[in-house]
Amino acid sequence: MRMLLSLVVWFALWEIVGQMKFSSIVPPFSAVIEAGIEILPTEKFAKAAIISLRSFGLGMALALAIGIPLGVAMARVKGVGRLLGMWVNIFVSAPISALVPILMAVIGIGETTVVVTVFLFAVFVITLDTQVGITHADRSLVEMARSFGATRRQLYSKVLLLSALPEILAGVRLGAIRGVKGVVIGQLLVAIIGVGELFETYSNNFLMEEFWALVLIVFLFAFAVSEAIAYLERRVEYYAAAR
Repeated sequence: MRMLLSLVVWFALWEIVGQMKFSSIVPPFSAVIEAGIEILPTEKFAKAAIISLRSFGLGMALALAIGIPLGVAMARVKGVGRLLGMWVNIFVSAPISALVPILMAVIGIGETTVVVTVFLFAVFVITLDTQVGITHADRSLVEMARSFGATRRQLYSKVLLLSALPEILAGVRLGAIRGVKGVVIGQLLVAIIGVGELFETYSNNFLMEEFWALVLIVFLFAFAVSEAIAYLERRVEYYAAAR
């Protein structure tokens, strides 16, 4: 309720500032909504959304496929943790966008570079949260599993990963948000395709209503993905507490 009230206040202020015409860069919020309604059904937006969603999905799939096993290895194998721990922490806090021009020189200009950008934005936070979750898994559950003769596979699949699942999902949620940033930055800086192409077109032609409408659409997508994962995270935490 508080969040909804806050949004209403901000949108009302946006509308007032836009109607006062202080700057052409800030159109009225009502005009932005109208532009968004016009943009959504168009074929151009549909094609851009498909390209961007494909890049986001592939990048996130790679980040999950590499980040989670790497986080488990860092938590369970001391040598791997010592070797990679510093680098993972550096890349979590580093501005990954600074690496995008290098990727463009190495990989080239195209959707592949955008996928790699999404991967780099997401993988390190997923790895770090997985490592933390596995490291802080309930030791009593691990010892109990071993005392009952659990195999290594059973120990990981039925104890460690399930115990660390809330932290892993937290990392996935943060990684997904960063992945959305990676799509937009990658498509703007590397390959003018997808949503990046629309941002470029609207800004170059001073179509600010359409530009801000697209910004809101991207924000809403990121928020929806984050909330969906957060809901799953809360369900997992409830199950873990009940168990």
